Amino acid sequence: MSNSTNQTPDHQAALERVVQFFETLTVQSAQTQLPLIYAADASFKDPFNEVRGLTAITPLFTHMFVQVENPRFLITTHVLQGNQAFITWDFLFHMKRYARAEQCICGATQLRFNDAGLVEMHRDFWDAAEELYEKLPVLGSLMRILKRIARK
Repeated sequence: MSNSTNQTPDHQAALERVVQFFETLTVQSAQTQLPLIYAADASFKDPFNEVRGLTAITPLFTHMFVQVENPRFLITTHVLQGNQAFITWDFLFHMKRYARAEQCICGATQLRFNDAGLVEMHRDFWDAAEELYEKLPVLGSLMRILKRIARK
């Protein structure tokens, strides 16, 4: 597929920009660099949100810095095929309300790039029950009990 200038979009460079963005994410970069990574009408979906457009996506990125301390992504794998990419990652953070060790949520993201090399679709996949709820003091006990019941 080619764009209006008859050049093949460089989706590999776009994927490398996304990886760099996530691995160096700060509140400031979420506010200033998202338009360089995401299309204005991009869609974003994770276990808690489904939104469209930069004005809806930006607060999702900045809000994580309010919810947890020292959030950071470690990209463990990334693959590209055509204009689609798949990234696996570890999201590392400390819970603000609980004095606990660093937490880790393992997940994956599917991305689709437009011809300009911007993300037009972002879909996160991770198990909120296992990766988040089970780590909370009271809710975690309940989730583990429910998990044992479901296995029987």
